[in-house]
Amino acid sequence: MSIQGLITALATPFQADGALDTDAWQRLLAQQLNGGVQGVVVAGSTGEASTLADDEYDSLLRSAVATLGGKMPVLAGTGLSGTARTIALTRRAAANGATHALVVAPPYVRPTQEGLRQHYLAVAEQGGLPVVLYNVPGRTGCDLLPETVAQLAGHPNIVAIKEAVGDTTRVKALLELRCDSFAILSGDDGSAARSMLAGADGLISVGSNVLPGAYRTLCDLARDGQREAAEAWDDRLQPYHDFCGVESNPIPVKALLQRLGYGHGLRLPLLPLSAPHHAHADHLAADVGALEELSSR
Repeated sequence: MSIQGLITALATPFQADGALDTDAWQRLLAQQLNGGVQGVVVAGSTGEASTLADDEYDSLLRSAVATLGGKMPVLAGTGLSGTARTIALTRRAAANGATHALVVAPPYVRPTQEGLRQHYLAVAEQGGLPVVLYNVPGRTGCDLLPETVAQLAGHPNIVAIKEAVGDTTRVKALLELRCDSFAILSGDDGSAARSMLAGADGLISVGSNVLPGAYRTLCDLARDGQREAAEAWDDRLQPYHDFCGVESNPIPVKALLQRLGYGHGLRLPLLPLSAPHHAHADHLAADVGALEELSSR
Protein backbone atom coordinates (compact mmCIF):
# COMPACT_ATOMS: atom_id res chain seq x y z
CA MET A 1 0.00 0.00 0.00
CA SER A 2 1.24 3.47 -0.88
CA ILE A 3 2.15 5.92 1.87
CA GLN A 4 0.46 9.18 0.95
CA GLY A 5 -2.33 11.58 1.84
CA LEU A 6 -3.66 11.86 5.38
CA ILE A 7 -2.25 9.47 7.97
CA THR A 8 -3.36 9.85 11.59
CA ALA A 9 -0.87 9.38 14.41
CA LEU A 10 -3.41 7.76 16.71
CA ALA A 11 -3.73 8.65 20.37
CA THR A 12 -4.28 5.74 22.77
CA PRO A 13 -7.48 6.10 24.84
CA PHE A 14 -7.28 5.10 28.50
CA GLN A 15 -9.95 4.49 31.09
CA ALA A 16 -10.12 6.59 34.25
CA ASP A 17 -8.02 3.99 36.10
CA GLY A 18 -5.29 4.08 33.42
CA ALA A 19 -6.19 0.80 31.67
CA LEU A 20 -6.65 0.69 27.92
CA ASP A 21 -10.10 1.82 26.85
CA THR A 22 -10.73 -0.78 24.17
CA ASP A 23 -14.23 0.47 23.41
CA ALA A 24 -12.99 4.02 22.80
CA TRP A 25 -10.14 2.61 20.69
CA GLN A 26 -12.57 0.76 18.44
CA ARG A 27 -14.75 3.84 18.09
CA LEU A 28 -11.69 5.94 17.27
CA LEU A 29 -10.65 3.48 14.55
CA ALA A 30 -14.16 3.55 13.06
CA GLN A 31 -14.22 7.35 13.17
CA GLN A 32 -10.92 7.49 11.29
CA LEU A 33 -12.18 5.09 8.63
CA ASN A 34 -15.43 7.02 8.22
CA GLY A 35 -13.51 10.31 8.08
CA GLY A 36 -11.51 9.19 5.07
CA VAL A 37 -8.01 8.91 6.48
CA GLN A 38 -5.53 7.09 4.24
CA GLY A 39 -3.43 5.44 6.93
CA VAL A 40 -2.86 5.28 10.68
CA VAL A 41 0.08 5.06 13.04
CA VAL A 42 -0.33 2.85 16.10
CA ALA A 43 1.90 3.32 19.15
CA GLY A 44 3.84 6.33 18.00
CA SER A 45 4.71 9.22 20.29
CA THR A 46 1.13 10.51 20.06
CA GLY A 47 0.03 7.04 21.18
CA GLU A 48 2.19 7.23 24.34
CA ALA A 49 4.14 4.21 23.15
CA SER A 50 6.72 4.51 25.92
CA THR A 51 4.01 3.82 28.51
CA LEU A 52 2.55 0.71 26.83
CA ALA A 53 3.18 -2.80 28.08
CA ASP A 54 4.08 -5.41 25.46
CA ASP A 55 0.64 -6.99 25.54
CA GLU A 56 -1.02 -3.59 25.20
CA TYR A 57 1.13 -2.75 22.18
CA ASP A 58 0.23 -6.08 20.57
CA SER A 59 -3.47 -5.70 21.34
CA LEU A 60 -3.72 -2.18 19.90
CA LEU A 61 -1.89 -3.15 16.74
CA ARG A 62 -3.82 -6.37 16.16
CA SER A 63 -7.17 -4.63 16.61
CA ALA A 64 -6.18 -1.81 14.25
CA VAL A 65 -5.14 -4.36 11.63
CA ALA A 66 -8.39 -6.28 12.11
CA THR A 67 -10.46 -3.12 11.62
CA LEU A 68 -8.45 -1.25 9.00
CA GLY A 69 -6.15 -3.82 7.41
CA GLY A 70 -6.61 -4.10 3.66
CA LYS A 71 -8.28 -0.68 3.59
CA MET A 72 -5.24 1.45 4.39
CA PRO A 73 -1.65 1.14 5.64
CA VAL A 74 -1.28 0.45 9.36
CA LEU A 75 2.07 1.77 10.52
CA ALA A 76 3.54 0.69 13.84
CA GLY A 77 5.85 2.87 15.88
CA THR A 78 8.97 0.74 16.44
CA GLY A 79 11.79 3.22 16.99
CA LEU A 80 13.81 2.74 20.19
CA SER A 81 17.18 4.00 21.40
CA GLY A 82 19.04 0.79 20.51
CA THR A 83 19.26 -0.79 17.08
CA ALA A 84 18.85 -4.40 18.20
CA ARG A 85 15.74 -3.54 20.24
CA THR A 86 14.32 -1.56 17.32
CA ILE A 87 14.79 -4.55 15.02
CA ALA A 88 13.12 -6.85 17.54
CA LEU A 89 10.12 -4.54 17.95
CA THR A 90 9.83 -4.12 14.18
CA ARG A 91 9.71 -7.91 13.79
CA ARG A 92 7.00 -8.08 16.45
CA ALA A 93 5.01 -5.41 14.66
CA ALA A 94 5.29 -7.42 11.45
CA ALA A 95 4.04 -10.52 13.27
CA ASN A 96 1.04 -8.51 14.48
CA GLY A 97 0.13 -7.49 10.94
CA ALA A 98 1.55 -3.99 10.54
CA THR A 99 2.22 -2.93 6.96
CA HIS A 100 5.06 -0.50 7.75
CA ALA A 101 7.35 0.52 10.60
CA LEU A 102 7.58 4.18 11.59
CA VAL A 103 11.10 4.39 13.01
CA VAL A 104 12.00 7.53 14.89
CA ALA A 105 15.66 8.55 15.08
CA PRO A 106 17.03 6.89 18.23
CA PRO A 107 16.06 9.16 21.12
CA TYR A 108 18.41 10.39 23.82
CA VAL A 109 21.61 8.67 22.61
CA ARG A 110 22.44 11.35 19.99
CA PRO A 111 24.18 9.21 17.34
CA THR A 112 26.31 10.67 14.57
CA GLN A 113 24.96 10.86 11.04
CA GLU A 114 26.92 7.73 10.15
CA GLY A 115 25.44 6.02 13.19
CA LEU A 116 21.97 6.98 12.01
CA ARG A 117 22.71 5.68 8.53
CA GLN A 118 23.89 2.32 9.82
CA HIS A 119 20.99 2.11 12.29
CA TYR A 120 18.35 2.58 9.60
CA LEU A 121 20.03 0.22 7.17
CA ALA A 122 20.11 -2.50 9.82
CA VAL A 123 16.41 -2.02 10.63
CA ALA A 124 15.47 -1.98 6.95
CA GLU A 125 17.42 -5.18 6.25
CA GLN A 126 16.54 -7.14 9.38
CA GLY A 127 13.20 -5.83 10.69
CA GLY A 128 10.89 -7.45 8.17
CA LEU A 129 8.82 -4.33 7.33
CA PRO A 130 9.12 -1.37 4.95
CA VAL A 131 10.59 1.49 6.94
CA VAL A 132 9.33 5.07 7.20
CA LEU A 133 12.08 7.28 8.61
CA TYR A 134 10.94 9.73 11.29
CA ASN A 135 12.84 12.87 12.14
CA VAL A 136 11.70 14.94 15.12
CA PRO A 137 14.82 16.49 16.69
CA GLY A 138 12.85 18.38 19.32
CA ARG A 139 11.99 15.04 20.93
CA THR A 140 14.98 12.87 20.10
CA GLY A 141 17.94 15.20 20.56
CA CYS A 142 19.38 14.38 17.13
CA ASP A 143 18.61 15.56 13.62
CA LEU A 144 18.47 13.19 10.64
CA LEU A 145 19.92 15.51 8.01
CA PRO A 146 18.84 15.55 4.35
CA GLU A 147 22.26 14.39 3.17
CA THR A 148 21.92 11.28 5.36
CA VAL A 149 18.36 10.73 4.13
CA ALA A 150 19.77 10.88 0.58
CA GLN A 151 22.03 7.93 1.40
CA LEU A 152 19.07 5.93 2.72
CA ALA A 153 16.36 6.80 0.21
CA GLY A 154 17.64 4.40 -2.43
CA HIS A 155 17.28 1.35 -0.22
CA PRO A 156 14.37 -0.77 -1.48
CA ASN A 157 12.96 -1.22 2.03
CA ILE A 158 13.11 2.47 3.05
CA VAL A 159 10.00 3.97 1.53
CA ALA A 160 9.32 7.39 3.09
CA ILE A 161 10.28 9.98 5.67
CA LYS A 162 8.09 11.76 8.19
CA GLU A 163 9.81 15.11 8.63
CA ALA A 164 8.69 17.16 11.63
CA VAL A 165 11.05 20.07 10.92
CA GLY A 166 8.74 22.50 9.14
CA ASP A 167 11.51 24.76 7.83
CA THR A 168 11.10 25.52 4.11
CA THR A 169 14.78 24.95 3.38
CA ARG A 170 14.60 21.49 4.93
CA VAL A 171 11.45 20.60 3.02
CA LYS A 172 12.98 21.78 -0.27
CA ALA A 173 16.06 19.63 0.28
CA LEU A 174 13.97 16.54 1.01
CA LEU A 175 11.66 17.10 -1.95
CA GLU A 176 14.67 16.69 -4.22
CA LEU A 177 14.79 13.06 -3.02
CA ARG A 178 11.12 12.37 -3.73
CA CYS A 179 10.41 9.64 -6.27
CA ASP A 180 7.93 6.83 -6.90
CA SER A 181 9.68 4.65 -4.32
CA PHE A 182 10.34 7.30 -1.65
CA ALA A 183 7.62 9.59 -0.25
CA ILE A 184 8.01 12.83 1.67
CA LEU A 185 5.50 13.26 4.50
CA SER A 186 5.05 16.27 6.74
CA GLY A 187 5.04 15.56 10.44
CA ASP A 188 3.94 19.06 11.39
CA ASP A 189 0.26 20.01 11.07
CA GLY A 190 0.97 23.73 11.03
CA SER A 191 3.28 23.72 8.00
CA ALA A 192 1.85 20.69 6.21
CA ALA A 193 -0.23 22.64 3.68
CA ARG A 194 2.83 24.58 2.52
CA SER A 195 4.83 21.36 2.26
CA MET A 196 2.17 19.57 0.22
CA LEU A 197 1.65 22.58 -2.05
CA ALA A 198 5.40 22.38 -2.67
CA GLY A 199 5.14 18.68 -3.58
CA ALA A 200 5.12 16.62 -0.39
CA ASP A 201 3.08 13.42 -0.54
CA GLY A 202 1.04 13.81 2.62
CA LEU A 203 0.80 14.44 6.33
CA ILE A 204 1.09 12.30 9.45
CA SER A 205 -1.22 14.33 11.64
CA VAL A 206 -2.09 14.75 15.30
CA GLY A 207 -5.13 17.00 14.79
CA SER A 208 -6.84 14.43 12.57
CA ASN A 209 -7.56 12.34 15.67
CA VAL A 210 -10.48 14.71 16.24
CA LEU A 211 -10.97 16.08 12.71
CA PRO A 212 -10.23 13.30 10.20
CA GLY A 213 -12.55 14.68 7.53
CA ALA A 214 -11.30 18.24 7.86
CA TYR A 215 -7.64 17.26 7.67
CA ARG A 216 -8.40 14.95 4.73
CA THR A 217 -9.90 17.94 2.91
CA LEU A 218 -6.78 19.99 3.66
CA CYS A 219 -4.55 17.26 2.28
CA ASP A 220 -6.66 16.76 -0.84
CA LEU A 221 -6.71 20.47 -1.67
CA ALA A 222 -3.00 20.96 -1.06
CA ARG A 223 -1.90 17.84 -2.92
CA ASP A 224 -4.13 18.85 -5.84
CA GLY A 225 -2.38 22.23 -6.03
CA GLN A 226 -5.49 24.25 -5.18
CA ARG A 227 -3.48 26.89 -3.37
CA GLU A 228 -6.18 29.44 -2.55
CA ALA A 229 -8.65 26.83 -1.28
CA ALA A 230 -5.95 24.93 0.63
CA GLU A 231 -4.71 28.08 2.33
CA ALA A 232 -8.25 29.10 3.27
CA TRP A 233 -8.93 25.66 4.77
CA ASP A 234 -5.57 25.73 6.53
CA ASP A 235 -6.56 29.06 8.10
CA ARG A 236 -9.79 27.45 9.32
CA LEU A 237 -7.78 24.67 10.98
CA GLN A 238 -5.10 26.97 12.40
CA PRO A 239 -6.69 27.11 15.88
CA TYR A 240 -6.40 23.31 16.06
CA HIS A 241 -2.81 23.35 14.76
CA ASP A 242 -1.96 25.88 17.45
CA PHE A 243 -3.88 24.23 20.27
CA CYS A 244 -2.19 20.87 19.72
CA GLY A 245 1.08 22.60 20.60
CA VAL A 246 0.09 24.50 23.73
CA GLU A 247 1.50 21.67 25.87
CA SER A 248 3.47 18.54 25.07
CA ASN A 249 1.83 16.20 22.57
CA PRO A 250 -0.49 14.36 23.12
CA ILE A 251 -1.80 16.33 26.11
CA PRO A 252 -3.88 18.84 24.09
CA VAL A 253 -5.31 16.43 21.53
CA LYS A 254 -6.28 13.99 24.28
CA ALA A 255 -8.10 16.82 26.06
CA LEU A 256 -10.14 17.30 22.89
CA LEU A 257 -10.70 13.56 22.50
CA GLN A 258 -11.90 13.29 26.09
CA ARG A 259 -14.42 16.05 25.48
CA LEU A 260 -15.64 14.10 22.46
CA GLY A 261 -16.05 10.88 24.45
CA TYR A 262 -12.83 9.04 23.55
CA GLY A 263 -11.09 7.97 26.76
CA HIS A 264 -9.91 9.64 29.95
CA GLY A 265 -6.53 11.19 30.52
CA LEU A 266 -2.92 10.13 30.08
CA ARG A 267 -0.26 8.11 31.83
CA LEU A 268 2.50 9.58 33.96
CA PRO A 269 4.76 11.40 33.50
CA LEU A 270 2.24 13.24 31.29
CA LEU A 271 -0.50 15.12 33.13
CA PRO A 272 -3.91 16.34 31.91
CA LEU A 273 -4.23 19.70 30.19
CA SER A 274 -3.56 22.63 32.50
CA ALA A 275 -6.59 24.53 33.77
CA PRO A 276 -5.84 27.80 31.90
CA HIS A 277 -6.40 25.96 28.60
CA HIS A 278 -9.70 24.28 29.51
CA ALA A 279 -12.00 26.96 28.13
CA HIS A 280 -10.13 26.95 24.82
CA ALA A 281 -10.41 23.17 24.64
CA ASP A 282 -14.15 23.38 25.33
CA HIS A 283 -14.59 25.92 22.52
CA LEU A 284 -12.63 23.90 19.96
CA ALA A 285 -14.33 20.63 20.86
CA ALA A 286 -17.73 22.27 20.41
CA ASP A 287 -16.78 23.28 16.86
CA VAL A 288 -15.60 19.83 15.73
CA GLY A 289 -18.99 18.62 14.50
CA ALA A 290 -19.58 21.68 12.33
CA LEU A 291 -16.12 21.47 10.80
CA GLU A 292 -16.48 17.81 10.01
CA GLU A 293 -19.87 18.42 8.42
CA LEU A 294 -18.44 21.29 6.36
CA SER A 295 -15.58 19.12 5.13
CA SER A 296 -17.99 16.46 3.86
CA ARG A 297 -19.84 18.80 1.50
